[in-house]
Amino acid sequence: MGVISRPVRVGAVAVSALAITAFTGALASAGAATAAPAAGQGFVALAGSVSPTTDVITGSYSNARMQIEVAVAPRDQAGLNAELSALYDKNSPQYHHWLTSGQFDARYAPTPAAQQAVAAFLSHSGLKVESSGSPFLIRATGSSAQVSGTFHTTLNMFKDPHGTKYFANSTPVYLPVSVAGLATGVVGLTNTVRDATHAQHPRRNAVLRAHDHATSSSSCETGYPTAQQLFNNIIGGQPLALGYGAGPGCSGLTPSQTGSLYGAPNRGPSSKGAGVNLAVFELSAYQQSDIQHWARQFYGPGYTAPLVDVNIDGGPLNVQCPSGDQCPPQFEGYSGDIEVDADIENQLAVAPDVKALTVYNAPNDFTGQTELDEWSAIAQANKADAVSSSWAVCEQDITATYAQAENTIFQKMATQGQSVFGAAGDTGAFGCIRSDNGTEAAVIDPPSQPLVTDVGGTSFENFNPGTNPHPSYPAKGEAPWNVDNLCNNAAAGPANDGQGGFFWCGATGAGGGGNSIYWGMPSYQKGAGVINSGTSTSCSLAKANQPCREVPDISTDADEFTPYAEYCTGNANTPFSVCGQFSQNQPVPGWFGIGGTSLSAPLMSGIVADRDSFQHHRTGNFNAVIYKLYQFDPSFYFHDVTATGHVAKNNGLFPAVPGFDLATGVGTPKMTQLITGFF
Repeated sequence: MGVISRPVRVGAVAVSALAITAFTGALASAGAATAAPAAGQGFVALAGSVSPTTDVITGSYSNARMQIEVAVAPRDQAGLNAELSALYDKNSPQYHHWLTSGQFDARYAPTPAAQQAVAAFLSHSGLKVESSGSPFLIRATGSSAQVSGTFHTTLNMFKDPHGTKYFANSTPVYLPVSVAGLATGVVGLTNTVRDATHAQHPRRNAVLRAHDHATSSSSCETGYPTAQQLFNNIIGGQPLALGYGAGPGCSGLTPSQTGSLYGAPNRGPSSKGAGVNLAVFELSAYQQSDIQHWARQFYGPGYTAPLVDVNIDGGPLNVQCPSGDQCPPQFEGYSGDIEVDADIENQLAVAPDVKALTVYNAPNDFTGQTELDEWSAIAQANKADAVSSSWAVCEQDITATYAQAENTIFQKMATQGQSVFGAAGDTGAFGCIRSDNGTEAAVIDPPSQPLVTDVGGTSFENFNPGTNPHPSYPAKGEAPWNVDNLCNNAAAGPANDGQGGFFWCGATGAGGGGNSIYWGMPSYQKGAGVINSGTSTSCSLAKANQPCREVPDISTDADEFTPYAEYCTGNANTPFSVCGQFSQNQPVPGWFGIGGTSLSAPLMSGIVADRDSFQHHRTGNFNAVIYKLYQFDPSFYFHDVTATGHVAKNNGLFPAVPGFDLATGVGTPKMTQLITGFF
């Protein structure tokens, strides 16, 4: 990528991994199915253990060694639910009396007898039981034939309409009656669970307006691109000049501008994260020197970002891939450095005085087991007051079992008062476009989890603050992020330059949003507009006819054409670096504009870190706060985002309307009110 390219999400780089998935093991010609246990043998089928698909079976899946994990349910789930409710009920004596490290496992981990029963079943079936580090996951390895025989399920190779090949179980998972009541399912029976990033950066034929100095000037500012300019640039290959904000070379918003636009309080270090431990969930290596360079640009030469690196499963540079899993070298190393730098820098943009910013990192595998390991480690350490992740997967590419295994971890974090944030996605209401080209309405996991705050995207469109270090919030407000309203489900025609609306969802992006296919609407999700014409009742882990979890919860600017300023570089010692492919060719080397909901999630986590610092305690699951304030006085705490006066009207499917909507949630934050308000 020798020349700068047009802005597109980092996800375009990362998600392509799934679209070209290779597979471990041999492909046999349509092998025989593993027989289900006969009636009376004491086995029961696990509900939801097969993901519905119309994809073609191309043969059986064979592997000499593969790793699986049996997800074991918490002990006393009813008690756990009651405790969660009390911890977030202001009228309860338990309100915000967070569990300390070790207490969750002591109260809710499966009993040693339950863990042993599951381990004994696996061992007696011929699998080798290994330690997972979590009492909620019993790990075992064996051949694919042994795994199929153990669970009386059939593992097959599939190919979807776009040519993507993958393996998965095609028949239900069976467990002995004595074990079935203890387990929620089996993880590792499919290799479609590969997390991708949700950030957006400059690409070919789009150029930042050149400027001679490392500080911005109005001479390099440009207007918001029109649809025709994008057609000419992306389809026609014509150059597109870009310039926004006061970042070096008009590369994007500075921390001062971001804070000013969203009304950051001026209360000193206590409103900038002092004493708080922030964290990011990552699946790629990065260079600390990039972060320090960015931070000293804005905070002076004496500032040092308080970075702490923690690697899980060897991290992305010393990969310890689960047996039979896939961790291809081109998707490890520094392949997501642009994402990691963006996450950290946008947290520091609003919370520069945090005590520590821990970068948790694991290999990016294809069965999702390393991701579970990383989340488990974050919960077990209980150091992070707030944590953000910009890595996610289309809900349709995980199983109900996997969603439940994650949920157990997030329940632990919620009882400990840890706040978790996730990026809503960058392809509008069609969350599978970048993973498997699916165009159905879809959201992404884990942001759609009930105990994760799903952060969507907005745009400032034609408002450009230029070099003003303290811009006011624009009079016209923000629009839903959907560049020139091009992302939609329309067929090819003149309005989309003959490409069809789905093309533009992937090419220029839009904020994610919609209904979960797994989770019911949580008890906290209430307020005007929450039940709307887009509300679904088709969520498999909910009670019959229960409305489904809706996302996003809240939003911030995510448009790559109204970007944040990022600094990220690469060199011969950073294999597979994205930044190394283009950033040195920028007008100010290393600096460029970055967008996507990958910027929104860390920004919100930084705001909550500021709140934790000012309030002197953890906030916990921020959704409980969001919807309480939304019901109490929405205009005081949030900027409502509507289509009025803007080019963008929706996120490709769901309109931006007054109040809550499936394009932007409750709106965007008013920082002073959220940070300093006592409620």
